[in-house]
Amino acid sequence: MLVDWDWWTVDFGDAHAGAAGVLVGGREPGPVYFDVGSGSDVPSTTHWSAYDGRHRRPRAEAIRAVCACGWRSPAQYPLDWDTIGDPPLYAADVDLAGPLADWTAHLSVVRDAALPLPEPLAALLVEMARQLTAAAADAPLAALRAAGVLERIAAGVGRAAAGSLCDDGMSAEAVATALGTTSSKALVLLMTAQDR
Repeated sequence: MLVDWDWWTVDFGDAHAGAAGVLVGGREPGPVYFDVGSGSDVPSTTHWSAYDGRHRRPRAEAIRAVCACGWRSPAQYPLDWDTIGDPPLYAADVDLAGPLADWTAHLSVVRDAALPLPEPLAALLVEMARQLTAAAADAPLAALRAAGVLERIAAGVGRAAAGSLCDDGMSAEAVATALGTTSSKALVLLMTAQDR
């Protein structure tokens, strides 16, 4: 299934990717499947724009913010089909400002619960991102080499840090909260560290 996340942050990556989700009959519908002829692979999506009632697809009644972590906004934004009319939903002028604001508020809660980075380290990461972005434009091969070195450094440091947390007996839930990630991702980090 094709999962289309509309919003993403570098702070939390795919653990807290967000999107506008749809409601049909007060509930989230299953994925929409696309008939592409014969074959074993039938593409599908849960992107809000696919729920426009065309080609026997469900028609969204409302949208709301959803997050990859499982969070769902209680606020719902009804879709006015009299105003939207007949074009495909992706071509309609649907206002996503409400769901985006709700997801941003959810991220604020996650960010407030997460362990803050020490200021010198946060500043170093910002500067590194700036220099890597500039290098990608001016010297793409050098940027790729630097990104590879950085990935290897990060992987080694991450394993060592996760190993220390395992030695200290920290729970996956505590690690997840501190990192702003899901418990399942934190558990994978800790289990990988135990295999060292």
